[in-house]
Amino acid sequence: MIFLSAHVLSHRLVRHFGLFFVLLGISFGNSASAAPTQVKLYPLPTEVRSTHFRVTVNGHPADVMHAATQYSLLNFDTDGSAVISVTADDPHFWDGGVEIQPMRFGIRPSRRGATITFRIDGPEKLTIARPGDHFADATLLFLFANPIDHSRITSKTPGVRYYGPGIYHESIDAHTGDTIYLDGGAVIFGSLNLWKVQNVHVLGRGTIIYDGPQNPYHDEGWMHKPDWHVVVMDNAKNIEIDGITCITRSRSWQIQMRDSHQIGFYNIKAIGGNPNDANQDGMDWLGGGDTTVRNSFFRASDDVFAMQGNWNGYEMALLRMPGHNVSNIDIEGTTVSTSISNIVRAGWPNKTFNSAHFHMSNMDVIDTGFGGCNVPFAFMELWADPDGRGSHRDYTFRDIRLEDWYSLFQIRQPLPKLRDISFTDIWAMGGPGMVPSVLKGDVSGVTLRGVSLQGIEGAKVQLADGVAAPVIEAGALDSSFSYTSGLLKPRRKIIFTAQEPAAQGRKFEWIFGDGSRAQGHQVSHIFPDAMGTLLDGSGRFRVLLHIKDSDGQQTWGSQSVILSQHLLQPYQASTSAPPQETKAGIRIENRLVRVPADGGYTFTLLTSTQGSLQIDDLTPVSTPVARPQVCGSVGDAVQPVHVSAALRQGMHRIRIRRNAAVENAELPAGGPSASAVLLWEGPGIKRQLVP
Repeated sequence: MIFLSAHVLSHRLVRHFGLFFVLLGISFGNSASAAPTQVKLYPLPTEVRSTHFRVTVNGHPADVMHAATQYSLLNFDTDGSAVISVTADDPHFWDGGVEIQPMRFGIRPSRRGATITFRIDGPEKLTIARPGDHFADATLLFLFANPIDHSRITSKTPGVRYYGPGIYHESIDAHTGDTIYLDGGAVIFGSLNLWKVQNVHVLGRGTIIYDGPQNPYHDEGWMHKPDWHVVVMDNAKNIEIDGITCITRSRSWQIQMRDSHQIGFYNIKAIGGNPNDANQDGMDWLGGGDTTVRNSFFRASDDVFAMQGNWNGYEMALLRMPGHNVSNIDIEGTTVSTSISNIVRAGWPNKTFNSAHFHMSNMDVIDTGFGGCNVPFAFMELWADPDGRGSHRDYTFRDIRLEDWYSLFQIRQPLPKLRDISFTDIWAMGGPGMVPSVLKGDVSGVTLRGVSLQGIEGAKVQLADGVAAPVIEAGALDSSFSYTSGLLKPRRKIIFTAQEPAAQGRKFEWIFGDGSRAQGHQVSHIFPDAMGTLLDGSGRFRVLLHIKDSDGQQTWGSQSVILSQHLLQPYQASTSAPPQETKAGIRIENRLVRVPADGGYTFTLLTSTQGSLQIDDLTPVSTPVARPQVCGSVGDAVQPVHVSAALRQGMHRIRIRRNAAVENAELPAGGPSASAVLLWEGPGIKRQLVP
């Protein structure tokens, strides 16, 4: 263990001392009496280092780990703020922009060539990517700034199985009563097996990497046996896992628990990635429960959290075997992301089990899967259709912030029964949902309170098979806000005003999307440039308003604010839009839209086909690369494309080009056709269908 002040630490010393962690004492501010920020860096063995990114923390090089596929990660500890610098190996890597999530942190880096720099205020869990790059083939950097580890456990601490810095090619087989500690420089290639044990504590900042023998082209990852997952429990009890990182490279479920109880996961980081992008759930319950997950991070290549009672294979007789109850699960303060499938899933067609008391709160949902597996993916899916049986009750979701997401819920329970599920204070922080939510079957007691999603998801819930309509109630606070009208230019003052009245005990915090914040019912702000929050040149800044009152009620508002040097004049080519035409398999649709006032507008096209969206004579913006759906579902996933422009009041042309051969029945009516939906937002216009 080495204790060095910042002014004497050098990159050469870090390399010289190898695998011991380094403690940096670094001061911020001018006060001589202020306690310095401490940062612990954990140098890594060469075998696991990534060369795709070079990172410094407070100016000192930090080893980056290769996680899985094209994912990299950095773990370090801090008790205060820190300045992070990330340099990509490709000098043009950030040319299309950079996105740091969760967006509520309001981080927009500065950029110089291949290097981005930003500041964090304390322990945070971040995902750094290029805009829209969130599928399994994405190049992602996960940055985990942990609280300082004050356990003071060393190799000499009695009664502890201690894994010091270095590489270990072995599984950890826990025994009843074990305390297991993984130093931040320890990397274990294997599994953590908790098989019929109790009273086990697994602590530290080390990493377990699982890369098993599963066939990458077949679903074998569900098998329940030791050495088949990064963490596996069977009839375990009183288990605590705190601080470690779990990486899964093979096509297998990540953390699998069967009939286990009194389980706690705290500040764990679980990352799964494989080239075939499937069958890599984050955490599964095969019976059992009594589980707490707090202050953690999950990146999956399938459902992030799945409850299914049992799983013995895909043969019909095995699927129909009744499973054990799953109950009492509490997940809070956690960031989640998946490249495919749902955030929460309960059930499966033909399976029978009961579940109850699932509670989730204070979550940042960065990415849900785009597309579907017979039914669309969602933030929450309970899918027993057809022939699934069981009783499911008391599911609550509160204080959920959705960024890139597909639908809020898909709940399909044809046989008894689902009761009492509530969604309270759910906010769309970024784009709209792609497809509507659905309720089907023996489902009742569904409540939506303070659900503010905007766009097609916020309009209605589709009901099927006589299901009872949900109760929909407004939130306690209004998150709407207005801002200065007309053309908004960089380096000019803009006034922002909250719609919710100022009152005793109410706090208004503004996050402007350019790295700055302000507090107050009405505030002024000057944007430094027209590059936009994502540094993509769009001029679009994602402005957030967070309101809290003395009773603990809160709300989030989100709007796109467009900065530009000039307004685009009304379209003058003709008084009416050219008719729709189809040629060479390409459908071209032209629409004229009346812009009611000068200002910045963002248009969003939702479509499952490839094409482009164009405003007047601006350069067309292409839709993303088509993403096929899975499990035999026909067609491709619906995806968004955004175009922002500062427009003069009057008529403007919208031009949509897309493949005419593919339709997607999941999209609602109201767009240019059954396979495309066009939304817009702007001054005084919440996101809605273009009239």
